[in-house]
Amino acid sequence: MKGNTGKLKKVDISEIVGKGYRQFWNCRCRYRVVKGGKASKKSTTAALWFIVHLMKYPQANLLVVRNVYRTHYYSTFQQLKWAINRLGVSEYWKATVSPLELRYLPTGQKIIFRGFDDVYKLASTTVDNGYLCWVWIEEAFEIESEADFDKLDLSVPRGEVPPPLFKQTTITFNPWNEGHWLKKRFFDTKSPDVYTLTTNYKINEFLDKTDIAVFERLKKENPRRYAVAGLGEWGVAEGLVFERWEVREFDPGILTDKSNPDSWKFKHVFGLDYGYTNDPTAFIAMAVNPVDKEIYIYDEHYETRMLNDAIAQMIISKGYGKERIRADAAEPKSNEDLKRLGISRIVPARKGRDSILNGIARLQEYMIFVHPRCKNTIAELSSYQWKKSKGGEPLNVPEDGNNHLMDAMRYAMEDIVTFRPRPPERKPPARKNGLVISASDFKGGWG
Repeated sequence: MKGNTGKLKKVDISEIVGKGYRQFWNCRCRYRVVKGGKASKKSTTAALWFIVHLMKYPQANLLVVRNVYRTHYYSTFQQLKWAINRLGVSEYWKATVSPLELRYLPTGQKIIFRGFDDVYKLASTTVDNGYLCWVWIEEAFEIESEADFDKLDLSVPRGEVPPPLFKQTTITFNPWNEGHWLKKRFFDTKSPDVYTLTTNYKINEFLDKTDIAVFERLKKENPRRYAVAGLGEWGVAEGLVFERWEVREFDPGILTDKSNPDSWKFKHVFGLDYGYTNDPTAFIAMAVNPVDKEIYIYDEHYETRMLNDAIAQMIISKGYGKERIRADAAEPKSNEDLKRLGISRIVPARKGRDSILNGIARLQEYMIFVHPRCKNTIAELSSYQWKKSKGGEPLNVPEDGNNHLMDAMRYAMEDIVTFRPRPPERKPPARKNGLVISASDFKGGWG
């Protein structure tokens, strides 16, 4: 690798990147679209590619996009900084947080970060040095609107770029649902302008035995989830338990802020499902509007091998220690232990005949909105299915797997059963001549 300072740095790219990405690395198509399972190297390889090629092409600049701008800092920004350090060229780069930016010091080239939460500002992004010729859209599955993608695609990269530069948009994501527009747009129709790749953990030689063991256990215990999270195959669109849901950015505080005229409609509820070795402990936080039948899921926790003291600390650190939390009734000892540890308002969920189906039916009455940060909730909603008969017909029984947050969500909804939100108190009607007349006074009608 040769930096524009004139110094030479010898780097073995094949050793750093590893196997499985040769075509991706050499591709010059207008679109590079990569779907893959977890630990498939897709994001780290993309980050390495961009750092190497920005240093190779002095007039190139990069725009990095996610659905929500503020999610960049702990994802793409850190991945690109990791790539810089991995290549041993940190002395040539400067990272700033305000604005969020990476700058190549020898030439002033930039890596700019934007979000689809302001798509019009995104589409007008420009650079003052060289050409904005490359775009990287990370976690593209979060982008529900193909129209928003088109606004960006028609605006950036913009215009002609001089050789040897080339325009290219790189798209990386986990394929949670086959009904997403990305599948139809890039995978179902072949085009010479599009390079597609499906990748998985098997080509990641940097994983150790314990990492691989996680996937092998998933393969045995939950083949359907393994196909998506492990092998990068498309998630199902039919047969899902919950179909009325979408990923949406929102401010949870606004929902119940008294300045919001609809705040009286919402109640915050919380659910906890215990796990340990193989099953994760799953915690969910959501605001429920039983008037308009809406649920807003805004926080989660999903982790294996959690002892009760760690669970209590997690809940307290999130600020929910004083909230009423519905937890799995099958673990009364754990519930009592959490009370001792400061989670004083934890109560067991109701158990009984058909409690699962009744809980699911209640949730199906609602439109569910999931905050983008709740990745595991999104994954479960995308793959939680009804069982099928030997003939392939759906049964009225959900699969008992990939449902830990789904169970926590059912538990939390139990606190809505007896909840009847009341509208804000209205001012009494104005008196006229000392007399107030209301239609309700005429209980026998007007006749």
